[in-house]
Amino acid sequence: MGQKISVTVDSVVFCKVNNQFKVLLIQRKKEPFKGQWALPGGFVEEGEDLETAAKRELKEETGVKVESMQQVQAFGKPGRDPRGHTISIGFLSRIFCEEDLSPSDDAEDAGWFEIEKLHNMDLAFDHDEIINVAQQFL
Repeated sequence: MGQKISVTVDSVVFCKVNNQFKVLLIQRKKEPFKGQWALPGGFVEEGEDLETAAKRELKEETGVKVESMQQVQAFGKPGRDPRGHTISIGFLSRIFCEEDLSPSDDAEDAGWFEIEKLHNMDLAFDHDEIINVAQQFL
């Protein structure tokens, strides 16, 4: 028997403001990557649907509630999570405005970031890759 593989979900939420797309990020409250910016997301609970898990984590970490999400891709490169082999399913949502954010749970802070400025940021895990893939669906 090999090591246990965990399943997580990550939400890429885009909003368009003045013809510019912004993405919603949270600042991690806990290790790994404590203090770094990341996509809202987390572990899928036993018996939980993937999209349900993504919506739950998004609401818990940012206060944002979305009606629908689009599954983007699975990300499972070994080493993407220092806690162990983790496969993340990326989900995409588009909302019309910058909603008020109320970070809680595993999020220290939350904010909207212009996509063009993300290359200057060191995002947690492989979240830059997840955002790049999700952008192709815009």
